[in-house]
Amino acid sequence: MDNQYRHKHTSVSLVNYHFVWCPRYRRKVLVGAVETRLRELIQEVAKKLDLEILALEIMPDHLHLFVNAPPTLAPHDIVARLKGVSSHHLRREFDHIARMPSMWTRSYFVSTAGNVSSDTIRKYIEMQKKRG
Repeated sequence: MDNQYRHKHTSVSLVNYHFVWCPRYRRKVLVGAVETRLRELIQEVAKKLDLEILALEIMPDHLHLFVNAPPTLAPHDIVARLKGVSSHHLRREFDHIARMPSMWTRSYFVSTAGNVSSDTIRKYIEMQKKRG
């Protein structure tokens, strides 16, 4: 897993999110062709949103997604776009999913993760006082 800092004109950032969400009623529908297509859709949306997929695991009844995101994107915007686009396409392409009341539950899990600890950041800040 490569934690690369994003360098922009006026900022440097490292924002990693771990997402987990599941289909409605935790149905085991994320298998076979659905899993393959879902993986493709997530990669397409990630590219459009400038997300770097660090890890993606699709289980029959849920998925784990670990991404590096730009600091301008809120986690709820990321998951809303991923769930919305994937639901739209999967429901149009697979009859058994189209019969479900909705593809995804409204809920999800998100956690932040970086590659430095709070202690490291604290020490860095303290060192800045001594440098000046």
